[in-house]
Amino acid sequence: MRQKGSSKFMSNNTNQIIQKLWNYCNVLRDDGMSYGDYVGQLTYLLFLKMANERMMAYIRQPTQPDSP
Repeated sequence: MRQKGSSKFMSNNTNQIIQKLWNYCNVLRDDGMSYGDYVGQLTYLLFLKMANERMMAYIRQPTQPDSP
């Protein structure tokens, strides 16, 4: 069941992520990187972030006792 206002939260969260991503793009571009280079770098950073979040979720899972 969806909570009231959850789409607004997702929208704000999405907008924050997009803004951060564009800020990183601007920094890399201003440092002389080409469009293709900074897209590749940011894609790699997003991949690492997602992999880290998945690993942390796996670590937080409760362990199940061994079956006899």
